[in-house]
Amino acid sequence: MMQIKKELHRMRLALTILSFILIAIGLVLVFLLFQGKTIHTHAESVTEIPSIPTAEISANNSIPLIRFDFLSLPDSISLAGEAVPLTQHDIRERFEFEMLITVYKNATTILAFKRSKRWFPVIESILESEGVPDDFKYLCVIESNLSNAISPSNAVGFWQFLEGTGKQYGLEINEDVDERYDVEKSTRAACKYLKDAYKKFGSWTLAAASYNMGMSGLEKQIEEQQESSYYDLRLNQETARYVFRMAATKELFMNPQKYGYTFTSDQLYTAPEVNYIEVNSSIPNLVEFAKSNGTTYKMLKELNPWLRSKQLRNASGKKYRLVIPAHK
Repeated sequence: MMQIKKELHRMRLALTILSFILIAIGLVLVFLLFQGKTIHTHAESVTEIPSIPTAEISANNSIPLIRFDFLSLPDSISLAGEAVPLTQHDIRERFEFEMLITVYKNATTILAFKRSKRWFPVIESILESEGVPDDFKYLCVIESNLSNAISPSNAVGFWQFLEGTGKQYGLEINEDVDERYDVEKSTRAACKYLKDAYKKFGSWTLAAASYNMGMSGLEKQIEEQQESSYYDLRLNQETARYVFRMAATKELFMNPQKYGYTFTSDQLYTAPEVNYIEVNSSIPNLVEFAKSNGTTYKMLKELNPWLRSKQLRNASGKKYRLVIPAHK
């Protein structure tokens, strides 16, 4: 009897071991099959990636898509009528560096395109009337992306004026008013600076560089290095990139479809219909002023961002032009 029990025990043990072996073999087979499918699927996905634009907003409002590949750069490019020496290998590499960053910085670049329809006509008109090359509208893009931005160093507005420089070039800056936020007035102030810099350096390229590092800082580098061309100067990293960023922005805006940016006109921001009110006295309460002119405080501040408080004190009788939405 004992012998029979021992045999039964050995048989159960053998069956248990055999079961574990079969289970293990099954798991291995399943794993191998799964791996085979995964590798096959991956291979298919690699071969089926379509050639798509860098960033495209089409008529059906598709999401921007990205393709990483080599850019076809132009053989030549100029900025403010002055040639960028792309035949020099280091200059071409620096230009390509900024092109890659600008083209593939999709969200920021798309916003600049969308805002340009509203703001470029305003800026272009002032540049022309002031005798400043049209290409300087791209300086405004690289400074603020066509917005009333505030930098960590408290440079403000489309043209990123510091308070001292803004006042130097005729902008009113106080508790109630900050004309750095006024696109038209700040553009005229920027033109005055650029014309002063051009008169000093005899080059619009150097004038642009000085907008970043200051006239005195650039003049010191020119004297120390005994060079008169921006492209031959060794400058701090930000200024060394500055003109190339302008050039890359110009190239992209001049040839958007070449670099994969396609927009329909209705996808670009347009200027709202507005009316203008001239005042030469104080406005003690801008909320009441907005209501009395058929608009809201929110819209009044939206259209006049240079108004910085809830009142406009005007003891001198200065004439201000306020913008309000056009009455329907």
